Amino acid sequence: MLDDFFTRAVIGGIGVALVAGPVGCFIIWRRLAYFGDTLSHSALLGVAMALLLELNITIVVFVVSVVVSLLLLVLQKRATLSSDALLGLLAHATLAVGLVVLAFMTWVRVDLMGFLFGDILAVTPMDIGVIWGGGIIVLAVLAYIWRSLFAATVNYDLATAEGERPDVANIIFMVLVAAVIAVSMKLVGVLLITALLIIPAATARRFSASPEQMAVIAALVGGLSVWLGLRGSLEWDTPAGPSIVVAALVCFVLSVMPMPKLWAGREPRRQQPSDRSSGVKEP
Repeated sequence: MLDDFFTRAVIGGIGVALVAGPVGCFIIWRRLAYFGDTLSHSALLGVAMALLLELNITIVVFVVSVVVSLLLLVLQKRATLSSDALLGLLAHATLAVGLVVLAFMTWVRVDLMGFLFGDILAVTPMDIGVIWGGGIIVLAVLAYIWRSLFAATVNYDLATAEGERPDVANIIFMVLVAAVIAVSMKLVGVLLITALLIIPAATARRFSASPEQMAVIAALVGGLSVWLGLRGSLEWDTPAGPSIVVAALVCFVLSVMPMPKLWAGREPRRQQPSDRSSGVKEP
């Protein structure tokens, strides 16, 4: 029988994967990988502020990530820099400020490696409750805005003409990404969150025939990666968080290999938004 800490890690990790998969699909479709990376870097600033103010880390990380998202919107309208330049500025600035603040807090013992790469084996029943409770909320909201968000992803102008209010959907989606990062930070760490969002979704793309199917497959691939990564970590005594990402990477590599002849005539019909769609408007 598996140890209790391993069972809790599996339950918590699968909870994160089930949420990160569908959210990651929109990140892939909208070419927002750097945006997710920016929010994950800002999570370390949230950790520093939480420790400084003696507040709940998950809540503060969520608030800081939302503030960074809104700051990006403001800068996009007022600054003359491109979106990728602004994302790079915010990502490295928030990470650096967070590290500096932590360095000044000499009275607090900080497990920096745990925040950077996660410590899924230390997950508690309370953490599991937060992960699954927050995950259910995120998936419910995502399902509610799915139509308008997907329409804005395919063609922003057409979505506006149809009255789908894509700007509101974009803001809500940014908040959802911040929520996913806040609840998953303890498991895979600041530096690996984006990988858990992107790799399972990228793996699912080849095997999906519709956007909804891609979201489901991405969640399943993420759950499988969690299980394989934790088993490998237990077997070979490797870091749990990076092991999960490596397992997800192996799944992706297998997905891009040539399919057997059995599948040669069954290439799935593509319905996902094209990466080259000119109508996509980033938040």
